[in-house]
Amino acid sequence: MSQFFQIHPETPQPRLVKQAADILKQGGLAVIPTDCAYALACHIQDKQALERVKRIRKLDDKHNFTLMCRDLTEISTYAKVDNTAYRLLKNHTPGAFTFILDGTREVPRRLMHPKRKQIGIRVPDNAIACAIMEELGEPLMTTSLIMPGDTMPLSDPYDIRQMLEHAVDLVVDGGYCGFEATTVVDMTGDEYSITRQGVGQLPELEV
Repeated sequence: MSQFFQIHPETPQPRLVKQAADILKQGGLAVIPTDCAYALACHIQDKQALERVKRIRKLDDKHNFTLMCRDLTEISTYAKVDNTAYRLLKNHTPGAFTFILDGTREVPRRLMHPKRKQIGIRVPDNAIACAIMEELGEPLMTTSLIMPGDTMPLSDPYDIRQMLEHAVDLVVDGGYCGFEATTVVDMTGDEYSITRQGVGQLPELEV
């Protein structure tokens, strides 16, 4: 049976944030709010939690997972960022974007695309997600909470609790946070491209 925390979306309660972080540190799987939708989240080093995510969403080994980071400094630890990429990231983080970058050796291999060694990176504009990561002191492995057969993420924390109470360890109710996806930007080639248009607007790359 999962725990259910109601955390204030603007001023997260430190006690509940610490408890959420502790659950993740101990290998737990959580549903947390982001600036776009609710997401499944776990510790980046926890292989068993990652397997649980794959079972819930019925994902194969080619799925691109996303590292949710606190800031630009943390991004540069886990992804290769040159000066051009840095400027774009600086202008659009935090925000509703997932940036596909070449991963560094700090990224567990099982989180990257098996052939291309790439990783999705994002910095959310969500106080709860950021507070949990600050308490952890490191990024989270995340993926949107889209159930098999659905095209949109689940958006109601009470529905999420009812559906996944035996599959996850924690559901964080952070209020309504939308159900649209992030905009995905591929930054691995010589020219950057938007591979999925979502909430985030990127005038620099729009035709």
